[in-house]
Amino acid sequence: MIVVGVDEQSYSVSALERAGQLAQALEVELHAVYAVHMSPNLLQAVGVAPIQIGDIEQAQIDEVWKVIAPVVEKIRSQGVQVEEHSVRGYPPDVLIDFAAEHGCDLAVVGSRGRSELASFFLGSTAHRVLHFAQCDVLVVKET
Repeated sequence: MIVVGVDEQSYSVSALERAGQLAQALEVELHAVYAVHMSPNLLQAVGVAPIQIGDIEQAQIDEVWKVIAPVVEKIRSQGVQVEEHSVRGYPPDVLIDFAAEHGCDLAVVGSRGRSELASFFLGSTAHRVLHFAQCDVLVVKET
């Protein structure tokens, strides 16, 4: 089983495409996971009322699945079973936990190619998953 982290960014689409190729070649199912994460500090800074958080999260979820839908359909048309999951939480931890809980053999993440300094300050999903996942990890560079 393969898990791939997705969002609306182009590097995520590249990761999904590569994960689909591997799932097809290995004849395994693919789980696409979007981590819904809204920082409380960000919400406080922009003054979003709690009642609106659900609406904002749902809009994010809808946008992500809309962006990657053509890739998911292409992968499915090649005979790969693809399951979509939207999970609340910090993205790298969501992927690490999902992979462990579902016995995944491989986690696939995209890389936007930030510098080491930028990753230090902004965090890096790929870096954290690479170091803490219990399964193998493939980091896909944006194509």
